[in-house]
Amino acid sequence: MGRVTAPFGVKGWVKIYALTAQLGNLRDYPVWWLGHDGDWREMRIAAAKVHGKTLVAQFAGIEDREAAVALKGLEVAVPRSQLPGAAENEFYWADLIGLRVVNTEQHEFGRVVRVMQTGANDVLVVASGNRTEREMLIPFIAGAIKQVDLAAGVISVDWGKDY
Repeated sequence: MGRVTAPFGVKGWVKIYALTAQLGNLRDYPVWWLGHDGDWREMRIAAAKVHGKTLVAQFAGIEDREAAVALKGLEVAVPRSQLPGAAENEFYWADLIGLRVVNTEQHEFGRVVRVMQTGANDVLVVASGNRTEREMLIPFIAGAIKQVDLAAGVISVDWGKDY
């Protein structure tokens, strides 16, 4: 859902890089999970607001800049059970991670390892598992993505292997 990027002020507030459709959407959740690599902790939101083009938040128990600095770099998540269901032909990024990517000629590129925001559109980062091959970037747009089959674990793409 996002990432803590920096402290904000001296009273324990932090800046949040939000990966939500609208910058302020994370404010709808009173509890966030902060962490990475399987080490997560529940944090209650004391306050959160949109400040210009940035989301800023203060967590209960984090009351000074030093405590806020310790949160820098942590990922922000909310329990999946709290999220609304995805609309038809919309997907949470977490659902795309790990899916196999196959083109119209049945060439398998590998699996989605992450999704990037570029400003223009989201981009799938696909890794083959072969350490000698570079990751492939495939735009998550209608012209390139033909079908996402979550049940089968496959994304079908109209994308050449030499792109």
